[in-house]
Order: sequence, then C-alpha cells, then structure tokens
Amino acid sequence: MTESHLGHVLAVLRGPAVPFTRPGSRSAMAKSPINGPVAVGTLGLDGDEQGDLRVHGGPDKAVHQYAQEHYPAWQSELGPLPVLNAPGAFGENLFSSGMTEHDLCWGDQVRVGSVLLEISQSRQPCWKLNDRFGVADMAQRVQHTGRSGWYYRVLEPGTLQTGNAFTLAARPWPQWSLARVMAVLYHQPFDAAVLTALAALPLTPSWRRLVEGRLARGGVLEDWTARLDGTPHQP
Repeated sequence: MTESHLGHVLAVLRGPAVPFTRPGSRSAMAKSPINGPVAVGTLGLDGDEQGDLRVHGGPDKAVHQYAQEHYPAWQSELGPLPVLNAPGAFGENLFSSGMTEHDLCWGDQVRVGSVLLEISQSRQPCWKLNDRFGVADMAQRVQHTGRSGWYYRVLEPGTLQTGNAFTLAARPWPQWSLARVMAVLYHQPFDAAVLTALAALPLTPSWRRLVEGRLARGGVLEDWTARLDGTPHQP
C-alpha cells in the first residue's frame, strides 16, 4: 500500500523510574520533553525507563503514544488540573496530533522519523493514574472512555524527534480499530463470534489470555480491582 499521512509528533518524552506514591511502588510516568533526535530501540526510547517491568515495558510495550485531541475532553471533565497543562500527563513517550484510537487499527505499521513501529496493544490503565491525577477513579475513566492511548513494538530501530510526521505503512486488520477493540471488551454484550474473530488477531500473550479467558467463561468479566484500584480482590 502507499504510505499515507496520519499525524505529527508534538512532543517526545522520556523519564527515569523513581519512587511513587505508595510504599514500594515506582513509576516513570513523569516524563520530560526531549529536544532533538532520540534513538529508539526494540525496548523503547534511549534513556527511558519503566517502574514495574512485570507489567510495563518490554518489546510489546516499547513506546506509548497519547493523542493531544483527548486533553480538552479531560480538562472539561476534570477541571483545571496542573498535570494536564503540558504533554506527558499520561506518561506517554509520543504526544501527537491527527490520530486517535478511532483512526488506528490493531497491527498497523507506522513510520515516524527513521523508525518503523507496529501497534501491539491498547493501554489497559492502572491505579497509578488515580494517584498521578488525584482522581480516585481516573483509571476507570480512561478505560470507560477508550481514551487510553496505545503501545508499539519497534520493527526497525532508528531515531525520531518532535515535528516528525506519522505515516501508515501497512494495515493488515482494517476492521479492528483500537476503538472497536475497547468497545468489544468493555462495553458491548458478550458475542462469542466477535470475540472469536478478535482472538484471530496477533494478540500479545496478556491480551490473548484476556480474550480467550472471556470466551472460556462465556462472557464473565475479569476482576479488574487490582489493576484499577491497586488493591487485591476480596472474594
């Protein structure tokens, strides 16, 4: 296919993992903008870190992107929170314009700078967003609205910088926008045929467990307590 324009990089951000809000927790969510080119390898931006490698980082979560288009909606819903006054509120590496979860599909290959990226999964928000925003149900809000951002794996390492354009290099699954995936998992009634079709995508191991587990349980939802609230489920 001919490569087509998607949007632009408004900011590139990275940061170290530091102690976070709760005892024993660490996070690299507070990232700072980078001026000039930055190298991107298979594990992400040079100099970037993750606070908990059990659930963050790795080849399938190498780069996180978030749409500038979502910020006004959050500001309208939450009020004038200082964290929303600058890029990086959601711990994103790439702060962008021109593309949201409705414009991108699972498995899209995207060129930016000299890097070739592949959309590997949507973000499943966790309790650290609650603490960062000072909003007790922020992770739940992110999940419910579908304004979650997305992760890439790096197919071709290289460099990128603010101002670079995003172009679509390949779209193998045009029927599966990121917005549709989120709607199927979090909003629509259980439909075994639809979930079976979703399971045919090249899902990461955690997402495959999610989809196949939902199918095996006949639509019974997972327990999201630990992820969304940071507290273990109490039977």
